Amino acid sequence: MDFEFSPRVQELQSRLQVFMDRYILPANVEWHRQVEAGHYPMELIDGLKERAKAEGLWNLFLPALRDDEPGTRLTNLEYAPLAEIMGRIPWASEVFNCNAPDTGNMEILHLFATPEQRERWLVPLLNGEIRSCVGITEPDTASSDPTNLQTTIRRQGDEYVINGRKWFTTGAIHPNVKFCIVMGLSDERSDADPHARHSMIIVPMDMPGVKVVRNVAILHHHSPEGHCEVMFSNVRVPASNLLGEEGKGFALAQARLGPGRIHHCMRTIGQCEVALELMCERALERKTFGRHLADYSNIQDWIAEARIEIDQARLLTLRAAWMMDQLGNKAARIEVSAIKVVAARLQTKVTDRAIQVFGAMGLTPDTPLAYLYTWGRALRFIDGPDEVHLRTIARAELKKAKGNRGAMAAYLVPPLAHAAE
Repeated sequence: MDFEFSPRVQELQSRLQVFMDRYILPANVEWHRQVEAGHYPMELIDGLKERAKAEGLWNLFLPALRDDEPGTRLTNLEYAPLAEIMGRIPWASEVFNCNAPDTGNMEILHLFATPEQRERWLVPLLNGEIRSCVGITEPDTASSDPTNLQTTIRRQGDEYVINGRKWFTTGAIHPNVKFCIVMGLSDERSDADPHARHSMIIVPMDMPGVKVVRNVAILHHHSPEGHCEVMFSNVRVPASNLLGEEGKGFALAQARLGPGRIHHCMRTIGQCEVALELMCERALERKTFGRHLADYSNIQDWIAEARIEIDQARLLTLRAAWMMDQLGNKAARIEVSAIKVVAARLQTKVTDRAIQVFGAMGLTPDTPLAYLYTWGRALRFIDGPDEVHLRTIARAELKKAKGNRGAMAAYLVPPLAHAAE
């Protein structure tokens, strides 16, 4: 494995960093001002999007773009350092059309959309003209086991009828959201294969029966684009809106979630770097009992541990990205689960230390730390809770052990050997 970035990637890193410094950071205060006033800053975002397109910093996340699709064709490994830079400002990814959940939806449409679906939904997404959301998690079921999902997708003639309730549907109140990819039960037979009962379907957000019930706060933080509870009440859509085949929802979800999970981790590395840099600056300028905070050994330990942990997480992220590129998303499943657990835990750990160094100010909106902590905590559920990923990793280890049972016997010293001594 060689994680040295190519000259092309280094050049993109430089260009992206210049863009962030020249345009994104100066716009950050205005973005927050408009959000606090209750307005999503679409005009600001759209202007920055046009600049990003003009500078070739567009759709960086999708490795297998077709010749007729706009964007920069990068591998997962090449994209990782760029996502880290974008992640430093949480809203910046939208400027480069690299924001969740649109990236996952573009991925799945890229792989499975019919020509009609592609023209109506994928092309505008790739051009950054519309936004989208995805409805998987449900409030009334343990969605960490998706076989529990109860939203129904029933075929009636040339239509499907959708009924159910979803929540934490990110982006559902974005002013430019046009459709939701909904996962639901299409085969209601109790004796059917539990992993072949669900399907995915495209539901326009303006269809009768679609209702955004509320924007659910995360640790009392309301996202301006929403993590919403959405009701689907007898929503009728054409049968042509089905993604892939009936009963293939799990396969589609895995194709969608693999890259999405690692993209979150890439951005997390950047956010942890921000927390560490803020912590260091605060420690150098703040005094208690006649000494700078940076002079205290416990603060120095926090800084050193954060540096080590961030670098470890970055290397694990790069390794997972490299495996996805070399062996495919499925082969890298264990590595993606590992970094998903590590990155989310890291974000809360590093930001918690930074908040402690800032004191009460760290709890306020005057720094990004409270939000970064909140988002890090949410990441321990998003795209699968820690426990599911840990189980995946443990099962893989136990499977290897079963295949090599007895191989460790040579490492054991029998009691008689000890007695002879």
